[in-house]
Amino acid sequence: MPIIKINNRDVHIQEFNKCAAETVLLIHGMFSNLSVYYFNIAPILAEHFHVVMYDLKSHGMSERTLHGYDLTSMTDDLYALMQALSLNKVHLTGYSFGGLIALKMALRFPEKINKLAIVEAPDPKDEKARGIIDDYSREFLEHYVENFTNTTKVKMGKRQMERNHRMYEYLFYQTSIKNDMIAEKDFLDNAGFVALNKDTLLLYGTDSNCLETGQWLNEKIKHSELIQVPGDHNIPIQEPVMVGNMINTFFKN
Repeated sequence: MPIIKINNRDVHIQEFNKCAAETVLLIHGMFSNLSVYYFNIAPILAEHFHVVMYDLKSHGMSERTLHGYDLTSMTDDLYALMQALSLNKVHLTGYSFGGLIALKMALRFPEKINKLAIVEAPDPKDEKARGIIDDYSREFLEHYVENFTNTTKVKMGKRQMERNHRMYEYLFYQTSIKNDMIAEKDFLDNAGFVALNKDTLLLYGTDSNCLETGQWLNEKIKHSELIQVPGDHNIPIQEPVMVGNMINTFFKN
C-alpha cells in the first residue's frame, strides 16, 4: 500500500507502467476512492501511459483531515503530489467532484497540464448534490450500495459497508466539506473558462442530471468535445471499458 506525505498528510497512491513516456493522473469523486479507476479504466490507460491514482483526503486509505475540501486546497494537494512524484506535466482526468478539481488545476497551473478529460463534473450550485449531506444515514448508504452492486454485479461485504459508513459520517458531520462545497457554488460562473486553452474531452451520461453542465462547459471551452455515454452520473462504473477507451484514444491522438 504505497503511502506518501503530501502537505504533511498521508496520501494513498497507486501507479501503473512507471516507465511510460507520458503520465495520466486520475482524480476520483467525493465519497469514492481510486478504485473507481483501478480495476477497469486504469489498466486500459496503462497500455500506453504511466497511470497515477490517489485517494483524496479522508477518502479510501488517505489520512483523515477536518479542513481543506475547497478547490484551491484540493489543487494545492494535487500540485504537491505532482512535485513529490517528479511529474512535470500530465494528462489529467477527473470524475464528478474530481472533474471540478481537474478544471481548477488547469486554470491555476496550466503549465502542468497537457490534455483534460472531464467526466460528469457537476455544477457546484446544484442544491440536490449538496443535499445528500443533509439526508445521509446508514439507510441512505445501504440504498446507494444496493444500486451500486446491482450495476457492477459486485457484492460489498459488511466490513466494507461499515468502513464506508464511518468514512461518510466523518466527512458529513465532522469536517468542513459541506461549507467548502457551498463556498464553491459559483465556481463555474467565475472561473473564466473562455481562457482555458487545453484540449478537453467532456464525457457525460445520456441520462445524467449533470448533462446540462457538460453542454455548458462545451460552449465555454473552445478546444472541447462533448461525448454522451449510455448511462447516468455513474458512467465510469456502468461503462468502464467504453470510458477507458475514449479517454485513452483522446490522450493518444
